[in-house]
This record gives sequence, structure tokens and C-alpha cells, in this order.
Amino acid sequence: MSRIDDGDSFGQGKLEVQGYLMFKKVVIEGANTISSPLTYGFPAITGFLGSFHAISRKMANDERLSELSGLSGLAKPSLGGVLLACHDCQPQMYRANTYSNYTFNQTRNPIKKDGKTASIIEEGKCRLVMTFIVEVLGAESLTAEQQAHVMQSSKRWLQQQRMAGGSVQGMARSEPVQFFGKNDIGEVIPQLLPAFVLMNAQDDFNEIISKVQADNPDATPLDALIDVCALHHIPETQKNGESKWLTTSRKAGHGWLVPMPIGYQGISERYDAGVMQNVRNPEYPSHYVEAIYSLGKWVYPQRLQSIGGDNDIANAFWRYHYDAEQSLYLVSQKQDF
Repeated sequence: MSRIDDGDSFGQGKLEVQGYLMFKKVVIEGANTISSPLTYGFPAITGFLGSFHAISRKMANDERLSELSGLSGLAKPSLGGVLLACHDCQPQMYRANTYSNYTFNQTRNPIKKDGKTASIIEEGKCRLVMTFIVEVLGAESLTAEQQAHVMQSSKRWLQQQRMAGGSVQGMARSEPVQFFGKNDIGEVIPQLLPAFVLMNAQDDFNEIISKVQADNPDATPLDALIDVCALHHIPETQKNGESKWLTTSRKAGHGWLVPMPIGYQGISERYDAGVMQNVRNPEYPSHYVEAIYSLGKWVYPQRLQSIGGDNDIANAFWRYHYDAEQSLYLVSQKQDF
């Protein structure tokens, strides 16, 4: 069970997309590879969206943008949805031999004042190489001077803060930050190669749930999620009488599916600001929540060239979605524009 502050950027104002920022081949060391109580490997999407929301808030307070636009703070650009393209992900794990289980590499904390060894807080870390495409929202198009300032400032902000719990150690040597117009989004696809883009696979998950429940009417969506992660070894008798083991999987034919958290479900009443103790942002209302799971799919960037179809690149941007009636704090690829 976790606590979430309702001021944590769930729910954004509706502005028009005026362009896109690309942060190319960002190297992140020590990112949190434990994405939820049930999953590990690639960090949680909220870890990346939260970082770019922090950059967006810095952008909103940038007086230089006000000087360049000559308008009020409400007219300054902000950041919206984020496309996640992963070039490399290396969880920091170790196993003594081929037959033993993997364990996460742990760091040794400094000794305490009395000279005793400090307790080890078990955690999982990974090294990432990522490319991010971020929507730039605003009321009007950015001038060339504004674009240059946004690229320069956002690069500095990105390198100064944490990203999914890790530290940004480097970026591409050539044009690490680029700006694309709202009609030029297709030009970023060749620059994503070689990488895989994380997409929502809820439709595939619904189909798998239906198949699992057809075999077992008592099965739950959680059973289907676990079944996706399992390999089924089935013996088959050959004509010569020998047995051959066949390996099958529920996700066969659906692409590269991975279980992942997609947000949180409130499990308590919503507490007013200042009521819950030891929260990160006491100035906002708070909620006790549990993680919500779904399936994601790693897609090759060239498949995103279908304009207007299911693989339209405009559908690859992850955004916050808040449902007050059902107390849902989600990340989705639903378009709001």
C-alpha cells in the first residue's frame, strides 16, 4: 500500500500541441528497476512522467520565456505527454552460476557514527539509455528564439534532476536536444532507431483474459496477467513413440508483451491537505492507494509510421489521467487533443 499526494500532477489543462522536444540517447545510471510490488525490469512510467512534469513547472516559472513572448505566465509553454523509447536496459543483477536465482546488486552504506554497519535497504537498480519525445503545449506557436531557449534550458534541467530514481550521466554527442514542429513528428522516427517504444497493450490483455476465462471460468484478470509471464511445457508423443516437449505461451502472436503498473487505485477516503503525516507534499490532499497492472508492448519504431491507425505515433505518448469518481490515478496513451 502506498500514499499519493493529489497534487502530483494528475490531471493537466487542455492546451494545443505546438511542437515536440526530443532528448536523444539519455544515459541514466541507478534507475529504479523495481517498478511495482509485482514487477521489475524497466522502471515505472510514472518515474519518467514525474521528471518531465518537474521540468514543466520550471518552464512555467522561467521569466526568460515571459520576456521572449511578452505575454503573461499563462501563455508560456509547458510539457505534456511523453514517448518512451528504450535503446538499452541493464538491470544490475548477479547469480553465482547458471542454476541459481538472480539477486540484485546492493550498495554498501557508510558506517554509522558508532562505527557499526548501517542496515541495508534492499533495492534494484538498472542502467538505461533512453530517447524521450515530449509534447510542448501552448496557446500559440513558439518563435525560433523561444525554441532555442526551451531546448537549452530543458537540457540543463534534465541533467540537474533525478530521472526514474537515477542520475542522468550523459546524452547524445550530436544534437542531444531537438525541437520539431507539430506537423514534423514523423521526422523523429528514424532517430529512434535502434530502440523499442513502449505502447499500451490493453486490447491484447482483454483478448488474453477472454481466452483464459474460456478455459477456466473462475480465472481472474490477475490469473491472466500471471499466465502471460509463464511458459507452459507440454509433452507430445511422436509417431515413433518418443515424447517431445513443446513450449507454449499465452502471449504468442501478440508481440513483445510485458506486465507493468499503469497507475494507482484509491483504497481509502481522500484526506485534506495537512491531515496525513509524513507525506512528500503536505500542501496537497492525500490518498492511500494500491498499484494497478496491465500489459505493455515493446514496438519497433518503424511500425509507428501508420498515420491515423492503431500504431499512429500520436498514440505513443503517455499522459496522466485522473478519474475522481473511481479514485483512479492512471497513465494512459489516450489523446486529449
